Amino acid sequence: MSETHEGVHRHPAPTGFIRKYIFSLDHKVIGIQYIILALAAVLVGMIMSLLMRLQLSWPGTNWPILETFFPTGAPGGLMTPEFYLSLVTMHGTIMVFFVLTTAPQGGFGNYFLPIQIGAEDMAFPVLNMMSFWVTFLGFLVILFAIVVEGNQSIGQWFAALGPSFVGGSGTVGPIGGWTGYAPLSALGKVAGPGQGAGMNFWVISIAIFCVGSLLGALNFITTLLNMRTKGMSLMRMPLTCWAWFTTAVLALLSFPVLLGGGILLLLDRIAGTSFFIPGGLYVSGLLSGSNPNFPLHTGGSPILWQHLFWFFGHPEVYIAILPGMGATSHILSTFARKPIFGYRAMVFAIFAIGLLGFFVWGHHMFISGMSPYSAVAFSILTLSIGVPSAVKTFNWLGTLWGARIRFTTAMLFALGFVSLFVAGGISGLILGQSSLDLAMHDTYIVTGHFHLVMGVASIFGMFAALYFWFPKMFGRFLGEGLGKFHFWITFIGVYCIFMPMHIMGIAGMPRRYSQFTEYEFLKGLHPLVVFVSVAAIITIATQFVFYFNVIWSIFKGKKAGDNPWEATTLEWNTTTPPPHDNFAGILPTVYRGPYEFAVPGAPKDFIMQAEADAEVPGGNGHNGHKH
Repeated sequence: MSETHEGVHRHPAPTGFIRKYIFSLDHKVIGIQYIILALAAVLVGMIMSLLMRLQLSWPGTNWPILETFFPTGAPGGLMTPEFYLSLVTMHGTIMVFFVLTTAPQGGFGNYFLPIQIGAEDMAFPVLNMMSFWVTFLGFLVILFAIVVEGNQSIGQWFAALGPSFVGGSGTVGPIGGWTGYAPLSALGKVAGPGQGAGMNFWVISIAIFCVGSLLGALNFITTLLNMRTKGMSLMRMPLTCWAWFTTAVLALLSFPVLLGGGILLLLDRIAGTSFFIPGGLYVSGLLSGSNPNFPLHTGGSPILWQHLFWFFGHPEVYIAILPGMGATSHILSTFARKPIFGYRAMVFAIFAIGLLGFFVWGHHMFISGMSPYSAVAFSILTLSIGVPSAVKTFNWLGTLWGARIRFTTAMLFALGFVSLFVAGGISGLILGQSSLDLAMHDTYIVTGHFHLVMGVASIFGMFAALYFWFPKMFGRFLGEGLGKFHFWITFIGVYCIFMPMHIMGIAGMPRRYSQFTEYEFLKGLHPLVVFVSVAAIITIATQFVFYFNVIWSIFKGKKAGDNPWEATTLEWNTTTPPPHDNFAGILPTVYRGPYEFAVPGAPKDFIMQAEADAEVPGGNGHNGHKH
């Protein structure tokens, strides 16, 4: 079953609190740190989304608490349009970078990839620790953008660094959206509230995050290619490992582009360069070059920023969604008690989605003035991603067909992932066609689409993963009763939030507006806006049940054995929780594929990867996806 590992673990088990829990080199502790960071970040993002919904549904309402914290941005408790735009910007930035990118890859990937391939740790433990703390620093910097713009006194401290560092505008950050479109993002304080120090710290935060992600990506790729245990061929790896590996490749190729673009944007703001700023701009009553606060710029291209951002931005969609796809495949097979349908097709589909993701960035720019011929090419490539996506969807359905399904909370969230991915993806077929996107662009149909397919689907993948792997991580189950309550309210809630947005978008409701009461043609939709807000409030409140469940279960949850789900992969072969070096110095040998369920002649309905052929009557000893 296993072989003795001759070497020693690359770093001894820590004894002090700081080295064990703070600056840990253990990939499992680092994975938990990433998850805690994401749980903190999503809390900030949810609060911001709640404030946005309050403004959209009840504009003109006095919210005294806002005046207490942001007297300039919400005078008299009334939210200004600029304050609303800063909420949009910071909500999107925090959720995309510090939740959707951080938890699935940095959290669950860090914890389970080494164990699933039979390794003792990540290839570079110190680099792994650095990647987390660099990411954490990026999160602190983005939070500092809230402070430096929201507090007038603190904001003025930075005025000595130059006009682009002036803060204290009363917003919660910049107002240019999470995409940071130039020239608005490149001009400095003259462009509006929040565009001074807040925008600078936004750019610096994203640049720091890129560095942390690159360190992590290098570690993931090296670990998977070089540290698989005996018998663990590529085609015997769980689909989770394939998803994390592909995600790491995407991050390695896309984050440098955003990092380079961010550096150029910062130079435009503080060094007087003109990479993204064209000449002859007239902003806020000032002509470029006529005022020290608005220096002369010539020759820049705002469209260049869009190309650089979206060359990163569309692979980022798959950086967020692919780990969820891997976890969903893994969980569906486990609780359907069947081998995953079409294992090899699933692997190739993961790679195809990742590869095609680099060729479709132009569909975000259909209204930027691009050539219609370019638009047709980007449209065809965009629609082609539907092919590997459909392969995955039909293989998930094939896995479920005729199965003896165990409806655990993890399984419910995995099924919810499939539902949301399909529902959100359908509207992607509409927006991927340039002729339709011209009318739909920057309306609420886009908001509904990407929240379903990228945001909520990814989060459902995270929930499924946490409910599934929590017993292995902490030795206790998450509460199943609270978990199912959490699932059903959240599942119904997100559909009530984001499906009506498709109707709003088709009716012409624009994104990023702080209220719609001035527009006669939109007044009939206001009851729908209120309905969405009520659904959002209920759904957000339900997440606190989840937080309670997590904290309670860590200390008081029902104790779990080593393999409570009767699963097959290597993480269930070790003790619960896993020891410092994962396998107590004895590395497992792999004899078969990752999803050996319902094998004819086997004494149980599952065969673990580390069980030898001699121990398993009827076992084929190869890949579980072949029978």
